Amino acid sequence: MTTASPAERPSVLLVEDDDGVRRSTQLLLHGRGYQVRAHSVAKASLADPAALAAEYLVADYCLPDGDGIALLRALHARGWTGRAVLMTGYPSPALAAEAEATGYAALLEKPLRSHELLGALGD
Repeated sequence: MTTASPAERPSVLLVEDDDGVRRSTQLLLHGRGYQVRAHSVAKASLADPAALAAEYLVADYCLPDGDGIALLRALHARGWTGRAVLMTGYPSPALAAEAEATGYAALLEKPLRSHELLGALGD
């Protein structure tokens, strides 16, 4: 059995401030073959030199230093063009519309269901 090298695995930028959610999501994605760069705040993710190389963004809406909408706008301003998934514990039609207008492919309600996240990533 061959295993894909880290350079061959799809990469995910994960931004979630809750340690438990961040770690469990990271483990889920890693177990499905994704290479994951995880951060607890938007500022750290934007400072990560690997952020713009990520193929996917999975971000929480509510972050200690901003929100997932502003994060995706900042990534787009820097030229990022990957697929993005927004997570929130408090979904609303207004947030769904704003997320879609910003470029998010999906808005998922927490607690996350693994099949929904993987489906939103196209897995």
